[in-house]
Amino acid sequence: MRCAGEGLIALVPTMGALHAGHASLIHSAVQQSPGRVAVSIFVNPTQFGPNEDFARYPRTFSADCDLAEREGATVIFAPAVEEMYPPGAVTFVDVESLSERLDGKSRPGHFRGVATVVTKLLIAAEPDLAFFGQKDAAQVAILRKLVTDLRLGTKLVVCPIVREADGLAMSSRNRYLTQEERKQALALSQAVQAVVRLANEGERRSDVLIDAAREIFSKKPMVQVDYIELVNWETLLPLNTADHGSLFAVAASVGNTRLIDNTILQ
Repeated sequence: MRCAGEGLIALVPTMGALHAGHASLIHSAVQQSPGRVAVSIFVNPTQFGPNEDFARYPRTFSADCDLAEREGATVIFAPAVEEMYPPGAVTFVDVESLSERLDGKSRPGHFRGVATVVTKLLIAAEPDLAFFGQKDAAQVAILRKLVTDLRLGTKLVVCPIVREADGLAMSSRNRYLTQEERKQALALSQAVQAVVRLANEGERRSDVLIDAAREIFSKKPMVQVDYIELVNWETLLPLNTADHGSLFAVAASVGNTRLIDNTILQ
């Protein structure tokens, strides 16, 4: 346990393949904890399913270190799998119920892996602040509950989604997309934008908002929808009516690439 007066420590957990979205997280961390920002780079095997992309997930360690250092990170933590999961390890952290909603519904075990590795990182770093992107909104809800339940003492800071010039949410997986898939992938951000417009015009009915998004996806034949949901951001349970702070979230596969996007309605 650190002594009072030592200054804030910030942690930015990543799986590497860093891009401008990660840079914004590191920049925010540096602003709030100058000179005391750790960036972890670890492709966590326990959050990938057996048929997912763990083996091909982009690994760009040298470039990642350069980006993190340019943005002001003072420590880079890049453990081996054996450091995070000792041989014979059988202990996992499972945030029950929440972990089975949204992405957890179609990716069984995914959020157990996320919760486990983040717990290990928070124990190792003992940060005052941990920075996450809103793009992973379901993950944020689960980690908030984890930190509260385990009384870990870290404050989660959620930073806005960073987008490409055409609106696509930045993701390390965007590099998988072919040129045509990249065009089709815009359905996610277009669906989110359509819902924001409707909500700003006063539409609050969940079925109307979801139908508007579904209409956009229907025009993109290469896009296979996983979910389109309006939920409470704390419980991830579906809502019939949008209110301030509701989470509208979408997930879809474009070719072999799974992407997510969302917005917090006002």
